[in-house]
Amino acid sequence: MKFNWLSEYLAETLNVTAIYDAVTRPFAELRLENLSPQAIYCRIRSTSAEALEHIVIACAVYLLVCLGLYKLTFWLSTSSTSAPSAPGAQLKKENGNGGDTNVSNNGGLRNALQNGLRLRSVHLPKAALMGRMLLVIAHPDDECMFFGPLIYSLTQRDGCQVYVLCLSNGNYEQQSQLRREELFRACKRLGIDESNVILVNATNLPDDPNVEWRPDAVASFILHTVESLDIQAIFTFDRDGVSSHPNHCAVYYAAASLCLANLLPKGCKFFTLDSINLARKYLSIFDLLCTCLMSTHWCILSWKEATVVRGAMMEHQSQMKWFRWLYIYTSRYMYINSMREINLSDVELEMQIHDN
Repeated sequence: MKFNWLSEYLAETLNVTAIYDAVTRPFAELRLENLSPQAIYCRIRSTSAEALEHIVIACAVYLLVCLGLYKLTFWLSTSSTSAPSAPGAQLKKENGNGGDTNVSNNGGLRNALQNGLRLRSVHLPKAALMGRMLLVIAHPDDECMFFGPLIYSLTQRDGCQVYVLCLSNGNYEQQSQLRREELFRACKRLGIDESNVILVNATNLPDDPNVEWRPDAVASFILHTVESLDIQAIFTFDRDGVSSHPNHCAVYYAAASLCLANLLPKGCKFFTLDSINLARKYLSIFDLLCTCLMSTHWCILSWKEATVVRGAMMEHQSQMKWFRWLYIYTSRYMYINSMREINLSDVELEMQIHDN
């Protein structure tokens, strides 16, 4: 049986001639040209130069947009600190001279942009801004290398108590005592009291990437700390551990197991630091646009605020190799932290991925 009606219908609806011309025209042009090696090289070079030019323009535009957003973010953030505290102050601005009216309009513009664009230097849930926060890390210096912006932002909040639980004493190079002192000095630079730093010295949790930490052993330390300090929010690594360090990943799976077993207190929230790809990791402040578009919660530091984090990192003198100096000036984690809240369904999904 022949489907003549189908071929006739396709011939009427599709302009076969036009499609054929569009497909074969480039090849016809190539046949007309002199296909010598020199001609082919010139054609490839001109095409590559044009593509490279477009890439450079796109990168320049992206960098300029990120710089503009970075400046705009801190300009908008000043609206909350410069807002009048008393009702009479706002009334005075409204009934004052023209200059005061301009200030009021300027503040209104800031508030409108802040609400519309969600551009804030600190964008965290209310539960993480007030209360007792616990940062769980694997080694001394993790608090500066990865969580510096978060710690700085939390310690600047009134009524927010930040605790650090470090699960190893940094004895990978037999320098546990030195690294212990460096940890306390670095936390002090970040605004954390020495009494709020808990350093675990357990033989089954060595600072060694070749030793796999048992999640149940890590989970017992986390749970005991949460219950004894009445912690309201936990911050730690995600399942990729930022640098894929097995000790970092073990901390996440231990905390996730507590969430999965419903052992965490009812009011305790669980947040993880986002791991990003290598290209974004060393974009410094130029990862701002990707962070705002792809993340739910974030902390962004100005250059002056990031100086505090860099100073805290320099307290870890035993770890300041040449690549650490490169890291503290180019890494995005010295300026920006992005977090997400983990719930039970997220943990179940990630545990399935881990098992597979």
